[in-house]
Amino acid sequence: MKTLAEQLAEYAVGLKFEELPGPVVHEVKRRVIDSVGCALGAWDAAPCAIARRVASRFSAERGATLLGTMHRAPCDWAAFANGCLIRYLDYNDTYLSKEPAHPSDNISAALAVAEAENSSGGEFIVAVALAYELQCRFCDATSLRARGWDHVTYGAFSTALAAARLMRLDPERTRHALGIAGVASAALRQSRVGELSHWKGCAFANAARHGVFAATLAREGMTGPSPIFEGEKGFQSLVSGPFEVQVGTWGNKREGHFMILNTSIKFWPAEYHSQSAIEAALKLRSQLADIAHIESVLIESHDAAVDIIGSEPEKWRPSSRETADHSLPYIVAVALADGEVSAKQFEPERIADPALQALVQRVKVQRHAELSARYPLAVGNIVTLRLRDGRILSERVDHPRGHAQNPLNDAELEAKFRELAGSRLERHRADAVLHWLWRLQEARSWEPLMALLKTPD
Repeated sequence: MKTLAEQLAEYAVGLKFEELPGPVVHEVKRRVIDSVGCALGAWDAAPCAIARRVASRFSAERGATLLGTMHRAPCDWAAFANGCLIRYLDYNDTYLSKEPAHPSDNISAALAVAEAENSSGGEFIVAVALAYELQCRFCDATSLRARGWDHVTYGAFSTALAAARLMRLDPERTRHALGIAGVASAALRQSRVGELSHWKGCAFANAARHGVFAATLAREGMTGPSPIFEGEKGFQSLVSGPFEVQVGTWGNKREGHFMILNTSIKFWPAEYHSQSAIEAALKLRSQLADIAHIESVLIESHDAAVDIIGSEPEKWRPSSRETADHSLPYIVAVALADGEVSAKQFEPERIADPALQALVQRVKVQRHAELSARYPLAVGNIVTLRLRDGRILSERVDHPRGHAQNPLNDAELEAKFRELAGSRLERHRADAVLHWLWRLQEARSWEPLMALLKTPD
């Protein structure tokens, strides 16, 4: 019987662009547009600037461009720096299952290797679809969070597989890339516990760097531990626990279903489990003359939301953007107070505002059995306001805008891109980037895109 790594390697080598249904190709392009927009919007963020400074100290003729510059760094460093940009605003896409994840985090690795290898746009699209396939299927198989590991742990495998495909590795070397990536992949969940740090937005970027590095070594002939999943001291034994995936049923020409179709694009820049709560809060805000009339706020939510963003004491006293955008009490309070949730709501001055902090203290989060039972097919929240005059106002949202069952249309996606890119690109250049990315499958060189994305120093 073939090991899981062998099955994954054969699947990666065998997948062809012609086997991707039209909707899958379209969704890959949508995710790339969304990710590039998120990257431009995060340009000035402190951890992104740090990553860019460090990566820019290294140069490689056969490397990849640091987005927004014309500097070519080694592929693994470009994957890291660009990955930090894509992830930092907590605005890129999401997949909800036993293990929640942000599969567009894989795009920085695929983009770096595609540029370095001069891959076609079609090959890049295959690599992205492949990375989504592995990460989402693994998220369906078992929860890492339940065992104290972070979801980015799966990212070392998905980015190694995508990189190996773009490097045109054969099944044997692809298997070794998975072994090298997996043996040092485990990331502690502490990245997302308590008061959060810069690393929250950098953890997957580090997994992407590691995945690209593993594929690079395997290409040169380095062998990796095997069997990486089933071994006595392997991944399932020490990290994930036993799990089973049927690679033969994954997206292909016969079945036609790819996991990217089940992922969701965010409508607001905050942790995904808060999206329906934001929508509910904004509906309630329109019914209020003055938020001073609010006596208390009750958020009824599903277990995943309570566990991740609604249970720790730090969530009621956030002091950083990283904690605030992972705080259900703060996110709902600021939506009620401001009538919007954008980057402005996560500025240090806004987070520290005494009146807003006082409203946060009046928020209670409570588990809701029905919402928990429906998760992850629905990601609902119920927000109820008790007003000082005794009135009760309540709103429930199960599938927020952008959810796979309530998706953004292409015009809304373009509007999101233009808003994020606006601080770095003039309107005509943003439009040119969109035009280029909508025709991604036709690309034969990455230089035009990188030139369009060059931002002012």
